[in-house]
Amino acid sequence: MASHLSKTDFNTQLVDFLNSSPTPFHAVKSMSSALESAGFEYLNETECWQLEAGKGYFTTRNGSSIIAWRQPIESYGFERGLRLTGAHTDSPCLKVKPNPETLKQGYFQLGVEVYGGVLLNPWFDRDLSIAGRVTVKLASGGIASYLTDFEKPIAMIPSLAIHLDRDANAARTINAQTYLPPILGLANEKPDFKSLLKQQLLSIEPSVETVLDYELSFYDYQKASLLGLKDEFIVSARLDNLISCFIGLKALIASSPGAGQVLICNDHEEVGSASACGAQGPMLSQWLTRILPDDVNAYAVLANSFFISADNAHGIHPNFADRHDDNHGPKLNAGPVIKINANQRYASNSETSAQFRDLAEKAGVPVQAFVVRSDQGCGSTIGPIIATETGIPTVDVGVPQFAMHSIREMAGSEDAFNLAKVLEQHYQVS
Repeated sequence: MASHLSKTDFNTQLVDFLNSSPTPFHAVKSMSSALESAGFEYLNETECWQLEAGKGYFTTRNGSSIIAWRQPIESYGFERGLRLTGAHTDSPCLKVKPNPETLKQGYFQLGVEVYGGVLLNPWFDRDLSIAGRVTVKLASGGIASYLTDFEKPIAMIPSLAIHLDRDANAARTINAQTYLPPILGLANEKPDFKSLLKQQLLSIEPSVETVLDYELSFYDYQKASLLGLKDEFIVSARLDNLISCFIGLKALIASSPGAGQVLICNDHEEVGSASACGAQGPMLSQWLTRILPDDVNAYAVLANSFFISADNAHGIHPNFADRHDDNHGPKLNAGPVIKINANQRYASNSETSAQFRDLAEKAGVPVQAFVVRSDQGCGSTIGPIIATETGIPTVDVGVPQFAMHSIREMAGSEDAFNLAKVLEQHYQVS
């Protein structure tokens, strides 16, 4: 359980989780395995549920979103509300197009589509692999989906040499259509990508007959690791926002049955959350309908609940300190950050922020605050969406990080551990 882990053990497990989760599908698989090992029971959305007080459950949608929870114990009941934490499983990336094959100058390449607000420059000159979900027809005639991961570097997007682009360091722009297709190898004729996928899947399921479709992403093959003279930092792809998924997962598993503790991790946050499994979709509301007893006033339950939306914050960069408000520059390893925006891009208000501060004080964890500069636009999270859809009092928080939406991001090695302490306090029965 998270509360029994040292910071070193916590970060070791975090690194393993990041490395095993190159896509939202893999992240949900990793979380599901951890929940099952902790005694949580999987419930299929297509079946009727029989729920027991105090027991832990989880369900998934699309294989890329997950809700895990503990039913309240009878002495606590639903009337005192639920204690929820939310995060998102997706990260900006390059996704393989449906008909991706190209052959130029004898090089086999795949066309890619930009997913989310990708910081594109760091994708060049890195060892890339491919992972995701593939849907196939079996020899029996049935249709099934499988996760796949090439698990080795198979591609690169080489930069154009500076000798051929003398202004590269001053004014290079990136055309996503023409500059980004990765090189996978040499070929005399255009390979069939679905045939390559079939060969990849035969080791998993020998009866694969035809690849029907796929959702695949390129990812950085370099593994997550600790960094710094004293291991002060953690660096990885997808810290935004798998780090929050892991924090919420460890806190939920460490919780004791009682208070109706909930973790929801949605897909598609990076592209607006409007999907069947996104935060703006019906997943949470449909789940609430299923778990709330008929004799309970659902609106009273929601009004008594508290939702912590956990999504990373912008740490103040020493080389670009002027991009922050002078009084709101969160530092790495200085505590989780409350994210505030007067225009409701974050859902925090004075009462929910105060409630989070109180939880942090009880956990012995310092707290920082972030407000975007008044002359800059502000990003958003699932927090305002959940608050709008449900009316649950919500606060937006997160660990501070550098290089958000890059292929390799950087955060403090103490911050995730400390936020987990706060979420454990959030989940405690009082």
